[in-house]
Amino acid sequence: MRLRKKVLCIVFMCCMAVLSGCGTKNEAAGEQTDSSGKVGEFTMNDIEGNTFTQELFGENDLTLVNVFTTWCTPCVREIPDLEKLSQEMADQGVAVVGIVLDTAALPGGEQEEIVEKAKLLAEETGASYPFLIPDEGYMNGRLSGIDAVPETFFVDKEGNIVGETYVGSHGLEEWREIVEKELEGVKE
Repeated sequence: MRLRKKVLCIVFMCCMAVLSGCGTKNEAAGEQTDSSGKVGEFTMNDIEGNTFTQELFGENDLTLVNVFTTWCTPCVREIPDLEKLSQEMADQGVAVVGIVLDTAALPGGEQEEIVEKAKLLAEETGASYPFLIPDEGYMNGRLSGIDAVPETFFVDKEGNIVGETYVGSHGLEEWREIVEKELEGVKE
């Protein structure tokens, strides 16, 4: 019975990857915010067990929030570029945070298996920015309804969701241009 559940889970994940396109579009999806336009209060752990709250956004002018899954190839391929971006733009007040969507509460030990996979991805890609596990409220609903990954949005130091939401993976140069545009918008 347990094997059947695992097989069904794998089939479901594969179907979702095919249906969502996994994120091969390289275009802005338009602004997507909750009704308040803020991320609100939350508490999430990262894959190492460290606790983060909405206060993490107050440390920088702009935070790029990259929502991805461990099974999405385009998502995984862009992690090294996001790490480079994080290092390059830290002096300009820009941070990167990853949210590992498929680590959201799952029954039994499945969540732990995915967290271990995310740890391995962080190690293999050299990512030093936090990989967060969604909280029960899915960051006050902001993470609900994401139907294609990776999805990236931006948060300013006051916790406001700003700029555009981007669906699909991007290379380092594209990310630089996007972040510079979004950073200009928060500094106006």
